[in-house]
Amino acid sequence: MQPKTWVGCHIPLITPFKADYSLDVDGLQKLIDYFIEEEKCDGLVPCGTTGESPTLTNEEHDKVIELTVKFARGRVPVMAGTGSNSTAEAIERTKHAEHAGAAASLQVCPYYNRPTQEGILAHFETVAKATKLPLFIYNIPSRTGRLIEAKSMIELSKIDNIIGMKDACGDMMVTMDIMRGTRSGAKKFYVLSGEDALTFPMMTLGGDGGIMAVANVIGKEYREMIHLMLAGKLEQAREIHYKTLPVVKTLFIESNPAPAKEAMNMMGLPAGPLRLPLVPLKPENRETLRKALVQVGRLKG
Repeated sequence: MQPKTWVGCHIPLITPFKADYSLDVDGLQKLIDYFIEEEKCDGLVPCGTTGESPTLTNEEHDKVIELTVKFARGRVPVMAGTGSNSTAEAIERTKHAEHAGAAASLQVCPYYNRPTQEGILAHFETVAKATKLPLFIYNIPSRTGRLIEAKSMIELSKIDNIIGMKDACGDMMVTMDIMRGTRSGAKKFYVLSGEDALTFPMMTLGGDGGIMAVANVIGKEYREMIHLMLAGKLEQAREIHYKTLPVVKTLFIESNPAPAKEAMNMMGLPAGPLRLPLVPLKPENRETLRKALVQVGRLKG
């Protein structure tokens, strides 16, 4: 499925596991149907941070993308997480996603090896040349150890098949510089929030939606807020922003996706356990999460 637009609420899928930590294929299908039919999401993003991609084998990674495309059945576009700190591996995963039928690829900034801005540019330019897929660049320095600077992102936006970014840089000045620097380009450059609590303010500045871990839990609410913003209904969107803010904060009480998976298990969704080194929530944090879910109406008191 090749969408005409990438605005809206895109869900970075958790990867459901069985009790023995193997991939829960039936659970994945149930989640995809639930997010599309019940939560009305605008897109799916498998194999990102929220999908525990660091603990997936290459074979599992490829399989999850294949299954997501298969189970989505063209109802919404699939943006496959295929980035890596190895350029060669990013190309391999991206080519597989393209062959599997993904509509786009999400490419994280290379992590751990901490490239210079020149290295970052060379990495993404090389990946872009190796695929026909539209690419979104994921800027999340808190996890990668490197900020993709505004001037670098603006330069990358000039590449034909780099069409947007997932922004979790944590610095709204950088975000605004990128928005300002890409507005006059030859093509639309999408800015999707990856900093869940900042989705509303980012959209007031010209953002197009988001790829938010919390959408696994409160996807319907976030989709409504985003589409109200797109329709110019600021006051109604603001109400949802503040109503959901407590649960958004609680969903990051420990490392993502631990709280999201715990919340989904509480809600009866097939999430399953976390793979090490992530561990279950502390009891006191689990209770805080439960209360937040009751407050937002996702659990009964």
